[in-house]
Amino acid sequence: MTPVAPQAPDRALVLGPGGVPGTAWTAGLAAGLRHAGVDLGEADLIVGTSAGAIVAALVATGQDLDGLAAPGRRPGAVSPPAPPRAVDRAALGAVFAVLGTPGLEPGEARRRVGRIALDHADPEAERALLAARAALIGADSWPERGLLITAVDAASGEPVVWDRTSGVPLVHAVAASSAFPGAEPPVTVRGRPYMDGALRAGTNADLAAGARVVVVIEPMPRGSAEESSEQGPVAAGAPTSVRVVPDPEAVRAIGSNPNDRTRWEPAYRAGLDQAAAVAARLRPAWQPVPETH
Repeated sequence: MTPVAPQAPDRALVLGPGGVPGTAWTAGLAAGLRHAGVDLGEADLIVGTSAGAIVAALVATGQDLDGLAAPGRRPGAVSPPAPPRAVDRAALGAVFAVLGTPGLEPGEARRRVGRIALDHADPEAERALLAARAALIGADSWPERGLLITAVDAASGEPVVWDRTSGVPLVHAVAASSAFPGAEPPVTVRGRPYMDGALRAGTNADLAAGARVVVVIEPMPRGSAEESSEQGPVAAGAPTSVRVVPDPEAVRAIGSNPNDRTRWEPAYRAGLDQAAAVAARLRPAWQPVPETH
């Protein structure tokens, strides 16, 4: 269930997982970059996973990012980023215990996590999640621009990648991609339960293969905390690849709890503040290749 693009994209944007504060930081960064003249929504391909799926939908559909600075606080602002649902810490602990099991085959790990997710399915919480995601992203239709949203079938453990040809409503795709077991319930799509796309392959940067320029934005980076790199595992084979992660100030603003909704506003501001430095590096790479006639 991986859509095949008709041709390799020129510029690809990959937005990774990061919980509630990571969503805010990514949105603030995208807003600041837009103000600085680097519009991430111009990407030929956008890959969104979990928190990144939320911002990917916002960016790809051209939504107002400034309204996310203080959700629900002022007239015209979007609704809060998530329903007020208690996190199931026991379920989260069980999930991370599975994911941390040495030598466990990835497919089996996803199936075990899926069983935990299904044990905590909640139709009322699922409806609340869908309503919250719909209010947050402000769009109910897929854009014409290339947008890929990742998720994992909680029953089979099989990864999926949806686009506008998949017949899956955009809100359902985003909600499923950002439904991490223990924090949110699985989301039903065509009678199947789906959970967080980060369980497929983290940021899922492999889906941007073939692009000339790949920008990977990771609010919750793994490994090196360097803010960017020109080569390496960011996007193998891309002539130009740039990795962006939170700077030290943003790390402090985001905090250590991916479900802490009180961090939304400071994390957003940190992304906004970091944007000027990021724009200076991205601007040369983000220029499209001139059309030839």
